Amino acid sequence: MNTLIKRSGLAVAVAGLCLAAGSGHASSHREAPFITEIPKVDGTDFYMFRSYESGREGFVTLIANYLPLQDAYGGPNYFDLDEDAIYEIHIDNTGNAQEDITFRFSFQDVKQDLKIDVNGEMVSIPLKTGAPVGPGAMDDAMNGAIQVRQTYTVDVIRGDRRTGVSQPVTGDGGSPTFSKPLDNIGSKTIADYPAYAQSHVYTANIPGCGTGRVFAGQRAEAFAVNLGEVFDLINLSPEDVTGANGRDLGLNILEGKNVTSLALEVPIECVASANDPVIGAWTTASLRQARVINPRPVAFEEGDAGKGATVEGGAFTQVSRLGSPLVNEVVIGLRDKDLFNASEPKDDASNFAPYVLTPTLPVLIESLFGVQAPDAYPRTDLVWAFLNGVPDLTRPGGTPTLGEMLRLNTSIEAASSDVTMQDDLGVIAGDVTGFPNGRRPVDDVVDIALRVVMGVLLDEESAPAGQIEYTDGAVVDRDLLLSGFPYLGHPFSGSPNPQRN
Repeated sequence: MNTLIKRSGLAVAVAGLCLAAGSGHASSHREAPFITEIPKVDGTDFYMFRSYESGREGFVTLIANYLPLQDAYGGPNYFDLDEDAIYEIHIDNTGNAQEDITFRFSFQDVKQDLKIDVNGEMVSIPLKTGAPVGPGAMDDAMNGAIQVRQTYTVDVIRGDRRTGVSQPVTGDGGSPTFSKPLDNIGSKTIADYPAYAQSHVYTANIPGCGTGRVFAGQRAEAFAVNLGEVFDLINLSPEDVTGANGRDLGLNILEGKNVTSLALEVPIECVASANDPVIGAWTTASLRQARVINPRPVAFEEGDAGKGATVEGGAFTQVSRLGSPLVNEVVIGLRDKDLFNASEPKDDASNFAPYVLTPTLPVLIESLFGVQAPDAYPRTDLVWAFLNGVPDLTRPGGTPTLGEMLRLNTSIEAASSDVTMQDDLGVIAGDVTGFPNGRRPVDDVVDIALRVVMGVLLDEESAPAGQIEYTDGAVVDRDLLLSGFPYLGHPFSGSPNPQRN
């Protein structure tokens, strides 16, 4: 471990922020009771980092993942997002724990009723496509083989997310509409999925910001966690959980899963100022207060949507929230998990501070494995780190308003454009361009959090078991990650077979 980092004030701060990230549980998969009922708006992971693609050093990349635990073979509907929802990425660049800039994604279904002649009768087909799909985004609008696809719009809102000034983000040619690629059905439907997906990476002309890039579509799940055994009261052997057998034990239960990503690359000057390069960000999803109660047919024809359905309406209500990973899973008590998903960072100090002052996870680990939890109660050293940033890293000065979010110092350049050279243990291993200074796809937030919550950055008297190299036995597969935007790897195919005639 880098002793300079360990001994600095930064070390104590990192301990707090990582505690907010919790332990070896899924980053945000089915984390609260209500969100389990509406997976299309379940935020799973949020990434924010200085772009490390060659030639893109002046940009920040933001990635919000939704709709967890996708099995690639999940047809015939696969994994479209909710057209009755709004998906948002909020940025606080004034330190008041409130959004100053919001990027809002809204999705629209585009449908056509494909029929085939069966004994003289034209009958609707049951599949999403009726023939192979063309290679490019422009082909989506013209390709008669697709029954259901999605387009989306992105708006940039300055000020309050609901009452601020909203302007559309446009692509080349000035169009405000972008196309979401189909999920990776298989090679017979989409012969070259990487090329097909890349054709859906768009130039994004952001009013008042300049030009960036945008992509919304299915990606390979980058988060690594030994999900089942961890939730089973951390059902690992003492040797495994304490790292005696190494970190990569092949226990990533999310291997082979996909997720849906909303990826946006923006110029640094769009979201941060030279006077204060630190930004905080989080993602939310919201639904209308009134939702459809009765089933309704798919609206292929005029009038279909109204059959058997109530009228939708009302204000948007936030139902999902995610900033730093793992917070709602293992920091927030079960009774308050839905409240956290509906809350805003500015209210965190009053709503959730007790969960940071007296965290339960170290005591649980102590009871399960006989290691001694840190004895530093109340954890007042964690409160400011959990809620207002790390001094000399993600809090350069001043006293920002308390609020949980992922924070990034945009003045610190990416350490390496080669993902194999990025240290997946981030700041605790001396790489200050990693978590919790933002979060990159490679960062192993589970192992970082396990070690920090048990006191790796505290003195030996306060944390006698703090130097143990805790792990869940699952690491991020770097081979799946891309070296450029949208960084997360191409999704697993729903059909394992090569194309057959």
